[in-house]
Amino acid sequence: MRKTLFFFFILVGLKAVSQVDSTSTILMNELDKKVIVPEVKKSSPVFYAQRLINANTVEVLPTGRLEFKVVHLFGDVAGDFGGIKNAFGLDNSTDIKIAFLLGLTKNLNLIVSRNKGNGSVLQLWELGFKYKILQQMENDPAHPLSLAVFANAVVSSQKASTDPVRENFYTAFSDRQSHVIQLMVARKFGNLFSFQLSPTYVHTNHVVPGDVKNILALGLALRVPIYKKFVFIADYFHSFRSQNSTDALRSQGIGLYDALGVGLELVTPGHVFHVNFTNTTSILENRFIPRTTTSWGKGEYRWGFTVSRDFILFKNKRKK
Repeated sequence: MRKTLFFFFILVGLKAVSQVDSTSTILMNELDKKVIVPEVKKSSPVFYAQRLINANTVEVLPTGRLEFKVVHLFGDVAGDFGGIKNAFGLDNSTDIKIAFLLGLTKNLNLIVSRNKGNGSVLQLWELGFKYKILQQMENDPAHPLSLAVFANAVVSSQKASTDPVRENFYTAFSDRQSHVIQLMVARKFGNLFSFQLSPTYVHTNHVVPGDVKNILALGLALRVPIYKKFVFIADYFHSFRSQNSTDALRSQGIGLYDALGVGLELVTPGHVFHVNFTNTTSILENRFIPRTTTSWGKGEYRWGFTVSRDFILFKNKRKK
């Protein structure tokens, strides 16, 4: 009897051990299988700043972020008004912009700025917004582009001229106003470069005789990394206007040119610094798109810079 019970317990033990071994083998096989983790799609910023030289970019500030920006354009480097006598333009300033940008929501920015202005149109106040519609995503063919829209209203607070052939001959408050609507389509091509197209519409309520109130333009923007934190940047705007208006302005001694800017971008913690050269004498799209009268070929280009600094004004409570 004792021998029978002894063999019985041995058989039960062997059976249990075999079940444990079988279960362990199954578990180990499961662990050896590769765990497939869904790929996290990350947004891909096309540019590092909300503005290059003359062009806005598709980028917007996040919710609660406030950006203080200063844009400065000096005088002509060469030509009749440049050279050593004017310290290659450093003695003069053609335009200055002091702006505040606020991230109201994830995709919506509010823009408020004061601009010195240039020529006969001075003391400009800007109120605008930028809204990002699409964001380029890394390794996601369904989101290959970034898309944003920009719009503003600008008004001059300077004293009106009594000369009817001047741009600042204002007979009503509406004459002081101009507006811009701009669509920005951009893409970043790996680590090689970033490119943007900016079809733009400009409306100016009051223009000189022979000029046009409505102008369409196409802007191009390029960002190419050079070495570490140094980046080459450039932008260009071509205005489409009738030949009649071009000839009418030329008969008044006003020659028009496309706006071209080239420069370097330096990215540091907390701010982005731009140093550049451009033939425009105005900073706002409302002015340099319809009225760039200075030429690179005549030495009428100038040094400019942009400095921006970001601050956290409030935090997004919905963001975990």
